[in-house]
Amino acid sequence: MAKLKPTAGNNTNGIVTFTQYGDKVAVEGTITGLTPGAHGFHVHEKGDCSAPDATSAGLHFNPSNKAHGAHSGGDRHGGDLGNLQADQHGNVLVKFEVEGLTTAAGKPDSVVGRALIVHADPDDFKTQPTGNSGKRVACAVIAPL
Repeated sequence: MAKLKPTAGNNTNGIVTFTQYGDKVAVEGTITGLTPGAHGFHVHEKGDCSAPDATSAGLHFNPSNKAHGAHSGGDRHGGDLGNLQADQHGNVLVKFEVEGLTTAAGKPDSVVGRALIVHADPDDFKTQPTGNSGKRVACAVIAPL
């Protein structure tokens, strides 16, 4: 589970769960306080949200050392979860599955203990290594349920 808290100067909050189903992880939750439109959504390498701008979370989680890419693509960071689409009120209902990650603590591809980040801008799926998603508007450490 990840309880998103806003970074300095932002209002984004939410709760997102990660649930293992065979070789896939279901990502589900709600996020509020965004500007309408698309926002990059990533798992970052360090479970540290202590910096006011969440830069303490480090880079995208990349256990397979691949290039940045789209969540649906084969070549992508493990933490590349695509874009969230906030409605006209700034709310998002999150519900999708991802491959290449696990919730099993201690595994190299585990999301547990890493940071979940919501960005201000959409991920362009091209710019290396970040996707040009802009500043970090919310951060959470992913903890076991």
